[in-house]
Amino acid sequence: MRTAPTTRTTARPLYSPAERRRRDASPWTVVQGVLAPLQFLVFLVSLVLVVRYLLTGEGFLLATVSIVLKTIVLYLIMITGSIWEHDVFGKWLFAPSFFWEDVVSMLVLALHTAYLVALFGDLLDPVGQMLLALAAYAAYLVNAGQFVWKLRRARLEGGAESAAVRLAEAAG
Repeated sequence: MRTAPTTRTTARPLYSPAERRRRDASPWTVVQGVLAPLQFLVFLVSLVLVVRYLLTGEGFLLATVSIVLKTIVLYLIMITGSIWEHDVFGKWLFAPSFFWEDVVSMLVLALHTAYLVALFGDLLDPVGQMLLALAAYAAYLVNAGQFVWKLRRARLEGGAESAAVRLAEAAG
């Protein structure tokens, strides 16, 4: 019986040793570590308020304020994330290790910005505004999932790298 040959492609590590050192030394790493969970908390509260408005028709102003706050936090994390990416990879955006996350981030940013344009330009009725916010939030969830996956991958790679260093030191 003949079996098909298996090929295993090895993905590029998320960080080179130099990039890992720059990541660990960058103050923007801490900023991202604080802003990411803050943004997620603001998102959860806002999501509840938006859904509440859509289900009951109550709380439009509160839902609107929460979406604007979520968008401000998003802009803040996007700006500081770009600075972080430049510190670590030497590119403001679209570094190979985070290319697809940045692509989806642009969609998230575009949808949140479209919400602000619709709100301040009075281009959609309240339900339309909330549905646009939900579309922005769905894209944000995809993007957040991408970053959580990368964070896990970075931790696994860091653990494997540490284990290899310890093994080499023990052997040497």
